[in-house]
Amino acid sequence: MSLRRAFTWGLPALLYVTFMGWYTDFGGPLRKTEIDHYAATLTEQGRPPASVARIRQFMENDSGRQFFMLNAIDYAENPPDVPGAAPGESATQLMDRYMEHMFRELFKRGCHPAMMGNAIHTAIDLVGVDGLGNADTWDMGAFFRYRSRRTFMEIITIPATKDRHAFKVAALEKTFAYPVETEINLADPRVLLGFMLLSAAGLLDLALVRPKL
Repeated sequence: MSLRRAFTWGLPALLYVTFMGWYTDFGGPLRKTEIDHYAATLTEQGRPPASVARIRQFMENDSGRQFFMLNAIDYAENPPDVPGAAPGESATQLMDRYMEHMFRELFKRGCHPAMMGNAIHTAIDLVGVDGLGNADTWDMGAFFRYRSRRTFMEIITIPATKDRHAFKVAALEKTFAYPVETEINLADPRVLLGFMLLSAAGLLDLALVRPKL
């Protein structure tokens, strides 16, 4: 193989391996020592026991795979003042303070928003939540992709995450967030990038080695 062809195929391969190392957690399911460590850290940070127990169960059922956090968000009309923010800041301004930190920590670990958008209507279908009163009203929804439960725990136990969390709480009238582990994900960047790099390398290789007319 010529040096030029080696470069043509080697560079895309290197880029893909680098991307996979950033985007994929190869550590497998969380180990007991890790679970104990993260649970203890959450307790030290003041998480209520019921919340720690719920998150511990989430860790103990780890498959080692990526997951998505589904978020439904309803902003507060008149959020309270929060230490560290200017008096009278709106809900979106407070949420921006929280997400400024979160986006940085997410992207460093191969995590990112997979979908974000504003609600265009009240809930179309409600079953079993009539007692919640305003369960049909939401401002936006979002899916966030996490590389693994290990990565998720790394992020939420960072002291700065706890410090910024007050901005999020003040910004919200109500919310729910629950994790989803996909069975089908046709938009996985690892698949899309692999096809793109393979196609680009193949076309370039064909252009370089085809006989000249």
